[in-house]
Amino acid sequence: MNDLWGAVGHAVHLLVTGEDYVWEIAARSLFVSGLSTLLAAVVGIPLGSLVGLKRFPGKRLVVTLLNMGMALPPVVVGLFVYLLLSVSGPLGFLRLLYTPWAMILAQTVLAGPMIAALTVSAVMSANPAIRQTALSLGATSWQATLTLLVESRFAMGAALVAGFGAVISEVGAVMMVGGNIAHSTRVMTTAIMLETGKGDFQLAIALGLLLLLLAFVVNLGLHALQHGRQPA
Repeated sequence: MNDLWGAVGHAVHLLVTGEDYVWEIAARSLFVSGLSTLLAAVVGIPLGSLVGLKRFPGKRLVVTLLNMGMALPPVVVGLFVYLLLSVSGPLGFLRLLYTPWAMILAQTVLAGPMIAALTVSAVMSANPAIRQTALSLGATSWQATLTLLVESRFAMGAALVAGFGAVISEVGAVMMVGGNIAHSTRVMTTAIMLETGKGDFQLAIALGLLLLLLAFVVNLGLHALQHGRQPA
């Protein structure tokens, strides 16, 4: 028990003193997961809005597929991206494998269906009277639709936060396509696995505490957005 508390104390010391290695990995994690979430949102929010607002044959199937996409196994996504970017793959000429960009692609694939599915839910649960009222006041169909989307902004924000929370804590896909290379593709989750295997529990705990703190902040933001207000 004393060894455990000693490791925790040393981990806190690493965070307080600003250990370069720790903050380098944290910054890379935020860059990879943040950009992945942004790219997933560029595709997921318009797609989810379109599916949620429009009526078309097969809509229920599309919604079901998006919901199923929320449960994509990260290692399967990692395998798909690996094969896509490998030397013999169709995008191998880009030489992106074992770079942060391969990790960003894998996490974008993971976050995209989640953001799209949550956006569909947000749009479909919005009060339809909002759009009808806008039309009755002289708004065009596009303006009325935009008004409805604006009213759903908090739920869409929650979708973004949920997508980011899912990818920042993911390990399988980024390990497969990134390779956990020091000063290049090592992020918090893969570094925790590595340092634990090496027996460097102080560093692993420091990174774990940082990841837990980030998860807490993400969930706090999600809670605030779900209630349509900023944290108190």
